Amino acid sequence: MSECHTAQDAFEHAPAMMAPTGSSTPATPFSKPSTLPPQSQSLCRDNLDRWLLKRNPPRCPKNLADWLLDHQIEIPLNLLALLIVNHLFVPRARQHTSKFFSLSHYNPNTGRYAIGDGDFYFLGFCVVLYTGLRAGIMKYILAPLATHWGISKRKDITRFSEQAWLLCYYSVFWTLGLYIYGTSKYYLNLREMFTDWPTRDLPGLTKVYILGQWAFWLQQILVLNIEARRKDHWQMLAHHLVTVVLISTAYALHLTRVANLVLILMDVVDIFFPLAKCLKYLGYTTARDILFGVFMLAWFLARHVCYLLTMWGIWKYMPETIAEGCYHIPASGTQDSLQGPTPLPVHGWSHLWTPFYNPTGPICYSDGIRWGFLGALGFLQLLTVLWFVLIVKVAVRVVQGIGADDIRSDDEEEDEMDVEEDENEMVKLSPSPSSGWKRRAAGSRRPASSSGVSFDRKELLSRIGCEKQVD
Repeated sequence: MSECHTAQDAFEHAPAMMAPTGSSTPATPFSKPSTLPPQSQSLCRDNLDRWLLKRNPPRCPKNLADWLLDHQIEIPLNLLALLIVNHLFVPRARQHTSKFFSLSHYNPNTGRYAIGDGDFYFLGFCVVLYTGLRAGIMKYILAPLATHWGISKRKDITRFSEQAWLLCYYSVFWTLGLYIYGTSKYYLNLREMFTDWPTRDLPGLTKVYILGQWAFWLQQILVLNIEARRKDHWQMLAHHLVTVVLISTAYALHLTRVANLVLILMDVVDIFFPLAKCLKYLGYTTARDILFGVFMLAWFLARHVCYLLTMWGIWKYMPETIAEGCYHIPASGTQDSLQGPTPLPVHGWSHLWTPFYNPTGPICYSDGIRWGFLGALGFLQLLTVLWFVLIVKVAVRVVQGIGADDIRSDDEEEDEMDVEEDENEMVKLSPSPSSGWKRRAAGSRRPASSSGVSFDRKELLSRIGCEKQVD
């Protein structure tokens, strides 16, 4: 399904080697090909191919996850290009393709948008768009910036790019969510989150915000399962799944005000943490430790004080404000002409699931909805408490002068140790001082390149068995 990288590819992309001091000869692996007979040149090239193949084994996708990981830019780009071409040049398809680019279910009477099955087109479009944007921005913008700013290890460049992408996303959507919250009538008023329920129509900006957040967490589940697993994989997966359930349920049951408040409380913390991680990779340890203190304070206030206060508001004001029962649209009515409440059905739970598959059907409220929300929010609170314990451990390390490194990143450090061992092996393979060559100091090592080659010219030729044949 994808092309494998051969040793020849690695050879063609290998960085230029250092030429001997004082030489004007271009720095290439074989700066004097004419000094070697053709048979010896072929032998050296074969040895080099085998050596590069050993250090850079072919990577063929073993499963669908590997294939998706290797084509995170190509797949979204092709899907979006196909969609745009059909929208522009196939007029009969526009009634369907337009749903991917625009919000569905517009209500001209109110100037707002209802919910419906057309929203899944826009949701899918956002998931594909996020996947392509994330991979493209990380590869072509953030990774080059990391290199320009002095980050040399490939692992650190990748981690910096990931955290910088999250910083960009949360900065945009937290600001948007805060604007929606700050201009709403439920700003600093927990009871108002439930007045006028059920409000079937949403402002366009609110609908974009909720669907955009929903799509982001769906895409995060995809990323979590196609990239290398970390030590907290299952905790993160549980968090993402519960978050998706909460957002989708709040959207279907017209409780987007609650979703808005909970999301901005969670997202504000996710601005400080990626920023602190980026400062770590850039080497600003003092600024990182200071920002870590701000992050810790924001975490406690947002996720353990305001969050619990929001849960209390749901527990207290939801049953006081929303009358238990079912609300219906009259036969000749519209979305904004609900009637009710009527008594709940005596038997069964099917009435609670109706909004998920029939947005224009009856919508019912019972105390089970309240406890369902509180249960899901309580589960997220438990996860954040467990993570806060890790944060406190990091804080203790800062006080002890060790530094604010993320405890969850131990597996990353192990990978970096592998790179260090490779570089140490390179140093050990250098000729001894008695032969006229000096061993490189550890502090002056050049960083490993993407092909894993960082020898000077004679060091490489010695490794592949051709040094004696070259002057």
